[in-house]
Amino acid sequence: MPLSEHEQRLLDEMERNLYGHDADVTSTSFVGMPRPNYRAIILGVIIALAGLGGLIAGVMLQNVFIGIAGFAAMFAGVLVASRPGAPAPASSTGTRPQKSSGSSFIKRMEQRWDERDNGRL
Repeated sequence: MPLSEHEQRLLDEMERNLYGHDADVTSTSFVGMPRPNYRAIILGVIIALAGLGGLIAGVMLQNVFIGIAGFAAMFAGVLVASRPGAPAPASSTGTRPQKSSGSSFIKRMEQRWDERDNGRL
């Protein structure tokens, strides 16, 4: 069943609003997000694995203090690994930084998409 003219206009307006809001969300979603701190993640995993080994050793030796120390080391490793990194640098245009190798391709595709939305393509 075809749509009436009123329904078609409403649908077109909803699509334009959706595309406009989608462009706003994608251009600002990665600004200010912290980058992962890989050194902290690796160090935290190593500490957590050492703590797991200490916990297992404490159970095998039936020594509560070694088990508690192993658990504390595991907890500390998780805290170290989950430490946030430095915030991502914000570009002057307020959009997320793009890789230099493919930025011109991305810009061309965005331009073609915008032209398609405006009915010029």
